[in-house]
Amino acid sequence: MSAGDSQGVVFPLVDGVRSASSAGRAILAAAVRDADPGRAARIENAASWHTDYREHFVAATALGAHAPADTLRTAVAGLDAARRVLRYRIGAEETAIADRTWPDTVTHKAVTIHGDRQPGTVLSVPYGGTRLSGAALRDQLHRWHERGIVEYGFVTALERAIVDPSVLRVPGRQIALLGAAAALGPLEPLCEWGAQVLAVDVPTPAVADRIGEIARRGAGAVTVPHREGAAGMDVTAAVPEVTAWLLATAAADRDLVVGMYGYAHGARHVALTAAADAVAAQLMWLRPGTGVAYLSTPTDAYLVPDRVVDHARRGWAARGRIMRVVQGGLRLASGGELCRRGYSTEHAAADGTRWGVADLLLPMQGPNYALAKRIQRWRGLVAAADGNPVSLSVAPASWTRSVTANRVFRYAYAGASRFGVEVFDARTTRYLMAAKLAVDLADPVPPTEHPEALLYADANHGGFWRQPFDPKSVLPLAALFGALGTRRDQTRARMNL
Repeated sequence: MSAGDSQGVVFPLVDGVRSASSAGRAILAAAVRDADPGRAARIENAASWHTDYREHFVAATALGAHAPADTLRTAVAGLDAARRVLRYRIGAEETAIADRTWPDTVTHKAVTIHGDRQPGTVLSVPYGGTRLSGAALRDQLHRWHERGIVEYGFVTALERAIVDPSVLRVPGRQIALLGAAAALGPLEPLCEWGAQVLAVDVPTPAVADRIGEIARRGAGAVTVPHREGAAGMDVTAAVPEVTAWLLATAAADRDLVVGMYGYAHGARHVALTAAADAVAAQLMWLRPGTGVAYLSTPTDAYLVPDRVVDHARRGWAARGRIMRVVQGGLRLASGGELCRRGYSTEHAAADGTRWGVADLLLPMQGPNYALAKRIQRWRGLVAAADGNPVSLSVAPASWTRSVTANRVFRYAYAGASRFGVEVFDARTTRYLMAAKLAVDLADPVPPTEHPEALLYADANHGGFWRQPFDPKSVLPLAALFGALGTRRDQTRARMNL
């Protein structure tokens, strides 16, 4: 962490240095200790957290296969550990987040921007250069399901919005977006549909201008924090200020939902997530019935039911003879690293229920990204178990700025279609997942099959979960295909000049 991160959420000092790795080990070990003491010890003694973390996050996910109660037990313990391990610093005073007494002074005024258009009256999703609605959108949803791109629950959720588009306005609720200008956040579609939004993001002119522009061309009302000519607040460094502002600004006659859509690089992502979680926890305590919303990444580890595992295995068995020979040769030449079968290990519950773990934790994303997304998952699972409204949705891989800035991701995404994965345009993802958010909030029902059904039952994973290969074992091949295709397209473009 740099000197600029000395205020707000910070990591604990270890030998005079703020260590994200030590914090990550401590939090995950505490999360699993009751369910698996041996695993907790191995986490604490991990020699190289930067590489070992993937094994341990997968193992933590698999605990829920043997006992569903362990999923919630781990989530509760993980949140408690994060609040005890991570610190909050104001001036020279620093305490654990769990021990912090938050001042309630409102430091920013509320400025509301009203849209100048009429609310959209149908669910219309941009896709493939056009906009899909009605029967065309329904047909596309079913095609995605047939190809293994989305789970059936995702189809039925969006069909609800197609049949009854009034849910898109999120009536009776006000949505507080932390990281409101995020590439995959729901600000744009919510504004188009006429929703009431409280938008919080970093206080920079570019971000404020983006939020204002989206709000003005929409049909809803977007309220932003404002002080001394600047709009916005940095949640990581202003937990009490953000909490106090939201409490003072939220409409008394509407139920509040706090959505966390912000992203930061490296350890800052953990700090940002912990800050947003502190805000959400305070609001759920002070405003009972407050809901939470998150987008989960497909590049994580998830518990999936046997129907997903069996689909992937049928795909493996259906490969042609030539493909078997070629892929077997690649697997042999790579020492087993390429073209591995997906779901090679099954987990069985006491009642005989079979589970798999969709392991898509990618080494280039690192342990901080995994921890940040896991804290968000823990909060969603615990909030749902407590009866709060929750939208915790797996969103597909999408073409965002952070992806195109990373060469490996850029090439792998470009070649992903060779392996049955669809990478979505960011705007398509925004509208699909915003509609899913609206439906989740229209009739929040806690999962009864398993706590993690909140994630797997209606996921839009883009095809990662149901392809026959371990996705990490074909990532290099996807990147190769993507690089070759990119160079081919560049060559054709130059020839056409």
